[in-house]
Amino acid sequence: MSGTSQLQTVLDHIDADFDNSLERLFALLRIKSISADPAFADDCRAAADHLAKDIATLKFAAEVRPTAGHPAIVARSNGNTGSRPHVLFYGHYDVQPVDPLDLWHRPPFEPAVTSHADGRKIIVARGAEDDKGQLMTFVEACRAWMSVAGSLPLDVTMLIEGEEEVGSKNFGPFLEQNKSDLAADFALVCDTGMWDPDTPAITTSLRGLVYEEVIIKAANRDLHSGLFGGGAQNPIRVLTRILGALHDDNGRIMLPGFYDGVKDLPDDIRAQWAKLDLTPDRMLKPIGLSIPAGEKDRLLIEQLLSRPTCDINGIVGGYTGEGSKTVIPAQASAKVSFRLVEGQDPEKIRDAFRAFVKARVPADCSAEFLDHAGAPAIALDWNMKPLAAAKRALTDEWNKEALLIGCGASIPIVADFKKTLGLDAVLVGFGLEDDNIHSPNEKYDLKSFHKGIRSWARILAALAEAPR
Repeated sequence: MSGTSQLQTVLDHIDADFDNSLERLFALLRIKSISADPAFADDCRAAADHLAKDIATLKFAAEVRPTAGHPAIVARSNGNTGSRPHVLFYGHYDVQPVDPLDLWHRPPFEPAVTSHADGRKIIVARGAEDDKGQLMTFVEACRAWMSVAGSLPLDVTMLIEGEEEVGSKNFGPFLEQNKSDLAADFALVCDTGMWDPDTPAITTSLRGLVYEEVIIKAANRDLHSGLFGGGAQNPIRVLTRILGALHDDNGRIMLPGFYDGVKDLPDDIRAQWAKLDLTPDRMLKPIGLSIPAGEKDRLLIEQLLSRPTCDINGIVGGYTGEGSKTVIPAQASAKVSFRLVEGQDPEKIRDAFRAFVKARVPADCSAEFLDHAGAPAIALDWNMKPLAAAKRALTDEWNKEALLIGCGASIPIVADFKKTLGLDAVLVGFGLEDDNIHSPNEKYDLKSFHKGIRSWARILAALAEAPR
C-alpha cells in the first residue's frame, strides 16, 4: 500500500492523538536546556537523552553523540532501505536564556496552553517555537506514520543539535566526523516561519553574514578637548565619517564590487511577492517607523528578504557615563554587519570593507579589525523537485497556496550541510512574527503545532512519491 493511500488514516490519527502530542511537547519544554549558560549543561544533556529515548520508541536507532560542547542526537529509522528517497531532518533542542525573568507572565519552563489577546490558543514557554515545538512537529508526524503503517514512507535520519543558539560552533566539526552516517538526498529544516497565520511558506533563501568590528586609534591617551580640540584627530569623528560613507542617498552600499554576482529575483517570484502587499504600514508602523530605509528602487519586501544589506550594530567611543567629561578619546570602535545574498563571497566583502576603511583613515590614525562571523548565503534551485512536492503538500493542508519566500536572517548550519554533506535544504516552519522568540513570553500557536504535524505527514508522503 502506498504512502498516499494511507495518508488520510495518518492524518486522522494525528487529530485523535493530539492531546498526547501536546503532552510530549510539554515534557520536552520543561527541560531547561539553555546552551549559553554553563550552569545548564546537565539540562542540555537531559534534553538530548530525553529526545533520543523518545525517538527510539519510533523504531529509530537513536544515539546521543558527544561534540566539543553540548551533545547531538543522530537517529536513523530502522526501516531505511537505501532504495527510497532519503531525507536528513535537522532541529535543535537548545533554547535561549530567559532574562529578563520579571517580564514573563508565567514561569518560562512551565508550559501551558493559554489564550492570546486576539483569542488564538497558544503554547507559552521558552522553546515553544524555537525550536522544540518546531522539531516535535516532525517527530510527531513520524510517530503517526509508524502508528498507522508500521513504517515511514521514505528513509529518514534525524539530526538534532544542542548549540544552535550559541552559533553551532562545534557542529561543523561534528558533521565532518559523522559524515558517513548523515548521507541523504537532501535535508529538511524546521526552524523558519509562515507568511501569516493562514499562509504556509517554504524558505528558499537565507542571507549570508559578514560581521566585523573596526577600531580606530589616534593619540596614545585620551586628551582634554579644550587643550587639544581642533588640533588632534578625534577617532569618533574619523569613524563616523567612514561609517556615514557606507551608503549613498539612495540606500545603496558603496563598497567597490559589493553588488558583483548579485542576481535579481525571477520575474514570476517578484510578481508573487508584490501581490503580498507588504506595505510600510504593515511592516514598519508597528515598530514606530514609516519610511523604508533600503534601496529606493526596490520593493520593501525585496529590501527585507532578497537584497544585501549593511548595518551598524554598535558604536562606542569616549565618555558615555552620566554628566560630562570633556575628552577626545584615544580610540573609537563600531560593529558592522553585512547580510549577503547568493553570488556574494564573504571573504571578498570582508576585504572590501577593510580596504574601504583603510583608504579613509588619516595618516595620524590607524585601523584594527576583528572578524566575528562569516558565512555565505544559501539559495535553493527554484525548480528543485523536493521543493515542488513540499509546496503541494503544504497547499493541500492549509487550503492556501504555499509561498516560496526568502529569509533575511542567516542559519549558518544550512551552509554547513551544503559544504560538508553536499545537501540542499528544504526549510519549512510554522512560526509566526509574534512568537516572541529570544524574548520573554515566547509562544507557539496551537494551530501551528497541530497543522505543523499534519503538514509534515503530508510532506513525507509527497516526497516519497516525488521524482528523484
